[in-house]
Amino acid sequence: MRRLIIRPGGIGDCILSLPAIEQLRADSTEVWVPSAVVPLIRFAPALAISSTGIDLLGLPGVEPPARLIARLCEFDSIVSWYGSNRGEFRGHVRELRLPFEFLPALPEARSKMHAADFFLRQVGGQGDAVPRICCEREPGEDFAVIHPFSGSPRKNWPLDRFQELAARLALPVRWCAGPEETLAGADRFDDVYELACWLARARFYIGNDSGITHLAAAVGTPVAAIFGPTDPAVWAPRGPRVTVIGSGRLDEIEVDRVLAAAREIVAS
Repeated sequence: MRRLIIRPGGIGDCILSLPAIEQLRADSTEVWVPSAVVPLIRFAPALAISSTGIDLLGLPGVEPPARLIARLCEFDSIVSWYGSNRGEFRGHVRELRLPFEFLPALPEARSKMHAADFFLRQVGGQGDAVPRICCEREPGEDFAVIHPFSGSPRKNWPLDRFQELAARLALPVRWCAGPEETLAGADRFDDVYELACWLARARFYIGNDSGITHLAAAVGTPVAAIFGPTDPAVWAPRGPRVTVIGSGRLDEIEVDRVLAAAREIVAS
């Protein structure tokens, strides 16, 4: 069987879907994901969704590229979180008789099931879904990583508290930032798999509710994740050593609380 898996979303969403994506592996598998996530797909060929032209499929008055339709027709099975909420997209797929199976891209709002488990059960998997990204662990210096950003300002613990925390940690701190995040002296990586391998070398990691926090957990680095408005019961990173520091209001989380969690991680 030739199967195509299409998973849109942010880095964190895609990482939480990795157990489900791997569960769907067939004799021949291809995976379409956001361009930033492509390097994390290690078990099958992967393409950036934006490079395929699939966003043109189902748009009123727009003829999708013939090469795209021919490409989709090559697959016996297409499992897609992409387009699940676009009626015009699903309608066009039916007209073309393409072998799509659509899956909800987000857990139900009332559900308290962890998102990784939800995605895995969608595809018939069982047990606790723990995303794993294997990468080489080169020996390096003893350091902690702090990533003080996320995809939304409302998820960010105040930067000055991260800075106070860093000053009080017993280990040297390496700061991590994305290409559009302003932070002097931060380490930056164009390739997210290279970032994963760097995070795997760290003694531990501290960050907000972000895709990079999920990445650190997935490579097995001990993680202290600071959660505010998002429900950690559903969206916390999964990994062998993950501690969640949560509050409905991020400004209520004091430095001492995060420092205690970090010290416990180091001691364990």
